[in-house]
Amino acid sequence: MTSIDGQPAVTLAGGSEMPLLGFGTWQARGSSCYDAVVAALQAGYRHIDTATMYANEAEVGRALRDSGVPRSEVFITTKLPPDRAGHESSTLRASLHGLGVDAIDLWLIHWPPAGRRSVSVWREFIAARDAGLTKAIGVSNYSAAQMDELDKETGQRPEVNQIRWSPALHDPAVHQQHRKRGIVLEGYSPFKTTNLNDPTLTGIAEAHGVTAAQVVLRWHIQHEIVAIPKSVTPHRIRVNADIFGFTLTTEQMTQIDALGHTH
Repeated sequence: MTSIDGQPAVTLAGGSEMPLLGFGTWQARGSSCYDAVVAALQAGYRHIDTATMYANEAEVGRALRDSGVPRSEVFITTKLPPDRAGHESSTLRASLHGLGVDAIDLWLIHWPPAGRRSVSVWREFIAARDAGLTKAIGVSNYSAAQMDELDKETGQRPEVNQIRWSPALHDPAVHQQHRKRGIVLEGYSPFKTTNLNDPTLTGIAEAHGVTAAQVVLRWHIQHEIVAIPKSVTPHRIRVNADIFGFTLTTEQMTQIDALGHTH
């Protein structure tokens, strides 16, 4: 684990530093997306996650420009929808134009495309990285076998796999599959499958004087799993960013891990 501006980060296989806490923008549109991203950057987030499918790249880009935070300090992820297989270059150019940037930090295949098209799409991702249009490349919603196929066919592994993750979905075997391949696990929807009223989480939160949501995010960070909570509420955005003033004990981490075995 490394640090960027005091925030913990993980080094990707290609050398990029990816902040472990990101800000998700799924379902955020128009002015509410713009306002949320500005609030997130003001709250200290330095990693913003969007996607072509979210139809909000222009708002994210405008928020970044208006925030006063230098582009060089913000890690930006966007994603290619599977139905854009065969149109990778034009889709990425549209993303860059919408975001108002020369290059992104991470480009993901949002879902495995139908049929056997993953490998051909992945070759285009490698080309985009080699052309300097994205610093890192990865996938989302892929299995270990699907990632191994990309590696076998191209000699290039994804640097990141973004999948649904939370204490309730904690699976040490899946985490280990990523670690042994040198692929960073990034978790989305950290609260969607979490019961924030679970006594384990509320008890640990009380012990640290924080919220259960903060405990869930801190748990991700200490496992070196990237977390991308989303909210359009300024207060919640600030609270979710404030997770670096406490540390979960080994025992508390184990208690939270165990929530994955109770469902």
